[in-house]
Amino acid sequence: MSDVLIRGRVLTFVREPAGIDDAGAYRYHEDGAVLVLNGKVADVGTYADVANRAGSGITIADHRPNLVLPGLIDTHLHFPQTQAIASYGAQLLEWLNTYIFVEEQKFREPQHAAFIAGRFMDELLSNGTTTAVAYCSVHPESVDAFFTAAKERNMLMIGGKVMMDRNAPEALRDTPQKGYDETKHLIGKWHGRGRGRYAISPRFAITSTPEQMEMSRALVAEHPGCYVQTHLSENKDEIAFATSLYPEAKDYTDIYARYELLGRKTLLGHCIYMSDREISVLAETGAVGVFCPTSNLFLGSGLFDRDRFDKLGARHSVATDVGAGTSFSMLETMDEAYKVLHLQGQRLSPLHSFYMMTLGNARALDLEHRIGSLHVGADADIVILDSRAKPAMQLRMQVATSLAEELFVLQTMGDDRCVAEVYVAGRPMKHGRREQTKTPIERAASLASVAAIGRLRSGFRKLGSRDI
Repeated sequence: MSDVLIRGRVLTFVREPAGIDDAGAYRYHEDGAVLVLNGKVADVGTYADVANRAGSGITIADHRPNLVLPGLIDTHLHFPQTQAIASYGAQLLEWLNTYIFVEEQKFREPQHAAFIAGRFMDELLSNGTTTAVAYCSVHPESVDAFFTAAKERNMLMIGGKVMMDRNAPEALRDTPQKGYDETKHLIGKWHGRGRGRYAISPRFAITSTPEQMEMSRALVAEHPGCYVQTHLSENKDEIAFATSLYPEAKDYTDIYARYELLGRKTLLGHCIYMSDREISVLAETGAVGVFCPTSNLFLGSGLFDRDRFDKLGARHSVATDVGAGTSFSMLETMDEAYKVLHLQGQRLSPLHSFYMMTLGNARALDLEHRIGSLHVGADADIVILDSRAKPAMQLRMQVATSLAEELFVLQTMGDDRCVAEVYVAGRPMKHGRREQTKTPIERAASLASVAAIGRLRSGFRKLGSRDI
């Protein structure tokens, strides 16, 4: 079903809120409706007006008294780390060695990659996320699985194969030429196919030689429509290691600048320990610093300084960063973002949180014409949120007196239980959807995955610190 009149309390943002009382930043209809035709938003407004214009015969999905919002957007996470979430007790480099590089070796098995890709997409949808930017593993099979699963659900997803040719286990290393050739092939195969978009993905400066960074530069020049994703200044040891590998660079940011990897389509995960000079470079190039609060707290990395980004005019977005991030939920992510900023004397209003999860992140991706708001012509990616989904929330909501207060309850107490329904291009995905419609490939993959992991485990060795 793609033609439907969705009724509920409709909320969508039109600009960044200036404060908690900035009613001009959003449009809200207490009894509202969104008309969806052929997967697009065809009309939005009060229910009475939209229903009258839609005429008789349209299917009505009545979600009152729940909120109707644009689908949530996640700008940085790792699909091969889906089963590595909640891995105990390490900071970044040790954590990569101990858990992540072991986990990612499994994705050379197509069956395992397909199984996890399907679960990954469904986990996003269960949490109300309809678009995400994700790293795949070094294996082309993981990219094929990622985009295949996204295409089956008609999701607008952005992703790409990580390129890394040093400081990682041999089984996870490519070469400069191989990384270039595989990436170029995958761009041709997947970029612009369905709703998919490709992200050229040198993992970070530590795991790419200068030769591979040159190949990344060439890919970006040849494919200006693609995104670029990498990591920057997450951890002090990481910064010291990266700058020691590129001693000619002024600082960590300058490494990427020297290889012309910074631009409006560049997403830089973390950006915690940044000088004013570095943030100014991001402002000048339009590159986006990605705030990953649950990951930064979990790995003990540090606190993102949003106000300094704003002061210096640099763009930023927000993301879960699964699997160092501890939840697929953007609601839970914004709860932690509030605390990270509060610790630094910075405020995050509930209006700003919901703006960031929707229109703000869409603007960071330069996709606000398609996603992130409910405007005529937008893709009909929509989430229905129930602010009374848990008994404690229901009790709290008995004394809530404003929309902003309700949004803060959702942000602070909410999780996947608050997601009543999700529409992807107008199709309902959460209830009555995929459990009965898994593809034969996904059914086979789920059965084959266990056997694949058994074979792989026999070849794993424990990685020491010398491997990073």
